[in-house]
Amino acid sequence: MSFRRHSAFLKYSLLFIGYGIAVALYVWYTMPNQVPEAYRGTAADPATFFTSHQLRNSEWLNAARNWIFFMSGPWEWLVYFMMLASGLARRWRVMLEERGLPIYIRFPLYVLMIQGSAYLLYFPLRVIGYNLSKAYGISTQSVEGWLRDKLIAFGIGYATMLAVAAVAFWIVSRGGRWWLKLWLLSAPFTLFMMYVQPVVIDPLYSNFTRLSDPKLEAAILELADKADISAHRVYEVDMSEKTNALNAYVNGIGSSLRIVLWDTTLQRLDEPEILLIMAHEMGHYVMHHLEWSAVGAVGSSFVLLAIGGWIYRVAIRNRGSRWGIRSLSDMNALPLALLIVSMISFASLPLSNYVSRQAETAADRYAVELIGSAEGSVTMNQKMAVAALSDINPPLLVKWFRDTHPSDMERIVYADNYERTRGK
Repeated sequence: MSFRRHSAFLKYSLLFIGYGIAVALYVWYTMPNQVPEAYRGTAADPATFFTSHQLRNSEWLNAARNWIFFMSGPWEWLVYFMMLASGLARRWRVMLEERGLPIYIRFPLYVLMIQGSAYLLYFPLRVIGYNLSKAYGISTQSVEGWLRDKLIAFGIGYATMLAVAAVAFWIVSRGGRWWLKLWLLSAPFTLFMMYVQPVVIDPLYSNFTRLSDPKLEAAILELADKADISAHRVYEVDMSEKTNALNAYVNGIGSSLRIVLWDTTLQRLDEPEILLIMAHEMGHYVMHHLEWSAVGAVGSSFVLLAIGGWIYRVAIRNRGSRWGIRSLSDMNALPLALLIVSMISFASLPLSNYVSRQAETAADRYAVELIGSAEGSVTMNQKMAVAALSDINPPLLVKWFRDTHPSDMERIVYADNYERTRGK
């Protein structure tokens, strides 16, 4: 490694270490579950429904979770940057070219080398996260099952990246406003992925069956009919072998629409609580949040490609020769493209999470209006918080960058106020 490359590696490494220390101090001094004085002793205070042991575990676990989250982005950036700065990515391309392999073999192998190396180098963070979840009783999944899921995720990620990268580099090689052409292709691709997610991808991870409780299914379908949703069955997914957390969701578009309940939710919540969850998910459907999510994804891809495309061109113009990138369509530019996409995606999290929280808040309100009561909402949110040892009131940066839903404290306060107002 040349002196210049060694200097770049040392500089980024020092910045990475300094950032890690700063994040550790932040998560330490903003320990989870800090409740405003106005809510002390109320239903929103975790001290009233967590045991002292659970409360302590929640604080330490969420501090660790937050540290891992804020380290994950820069960790990924370091991996891609070092592939370029060390010349490793260029050497892989040269090695494949020297073997005289045709491009239709050389390109998939190169993508596999980039994707596989990045996945392996990022893997320690995933292992830490799994061990933490296991140690605190959130994860119930065996090591073998966890590794199987990760291999499936890697396979899907590789196939998707290969297809996207092949099309992207081909379009870039044609010149013109390549970023605009890529954006136009993103719309049908986004809709396609939304359609296949529940019927093709999700079943690779878990077993989906018809809801095991016919009476509960009838109540849920009756609620769906009240919401003018043409659902004919409710799915139950076997998650108890993986987690103790509780969840339910609606996903898919058109004929792939699914209403899904985790079996852990069925085991620990009573019927009024489950119906509130279902009404919340139906709210997403009725208010077209899935469609708006697709529109948002297409819109955000326009911004990502416009800004990212400009950064991509500038970076190659200024550093391309140093990194061995011969043109905009050189496959050796793949780590650079991934680096730019990752950084812009991370920077956009506060905005996308804010939009998501507004949608979730609207769905909460729809649920209580559809049922006509918030009865069970307080206990439901409390049980879900305990099951996941979640942070009742996350600190500001965590809320901005991590939280796609309102905090448990906000949801409990809203439900409690709704019932108080309704009782007057």
